Amino acid sequence: MRKNFGSKPLTIPQPVFILSTYNEDGTVNAMNIAWGGLSESNEIMLCIDDGHKTAKNLEHCDAFVVHMGEADQMLTCDYLGVTSGFKVPDKVERAGLKISKATHVNAPLLDDFSIAVECKLISYDPNNCRCFGEIVNVSVAERVLDENGNVDMKLVKPIVFDPFNRDYLVASEKVGNAFRDGLQLKVTE
Repeated sequence: MRKNFGSKPLTIPQPVFILSTYNEDGTVNAMNIAWGGLSESNEIMLCIDDGHKTAKNLEHCDAFVVHMGEADQMLTCDYLGVTSGFKVPDKVERAGLKISKATHVNAPLLDDFSIAVECKLISYDPNNCRCFGEIVNVSVAERVLDENGNVDMKLVKPIVFDPFNRDYLVASEKVGNAFRDGLQLKVTE
């Protein structure tokens, strides 16, 4: 037996992306985005409704930074999603986030988040909400690197959005080896 939920955006996991841009006056805006992912090896795609302040910022910005949501910043991630940049223009400051300038694009970097993807805007279409960015650089805070310089997901504690239950979940437990464990089932050719 199966239960039908109808035509709804119910895929799991959905990322918790925090997108940061500059407002027209140079202050920083950020929002929580769950609908997005890679569309090419050096390209990210996000769905941003044109009613958001971030969408308006993309009309004058040529770059943005996508930060990965993490358990230690869950409250901030949710706040940035439930608070409008139009109604609370200083919401990033109110969230107490440390801000610096990204090193490879003209966009703000939110230092409290461990992983940041710096992007140049390729296009944004307000009619279908699709935003494409060229990935220019990925930077990772040293605090989440292991002794060999590799990212330790147990230190990052990335979170994902569960749309079925409207929950944030931690996604850092290893269950297998990608591109290796499945070889056990591969038929010898």
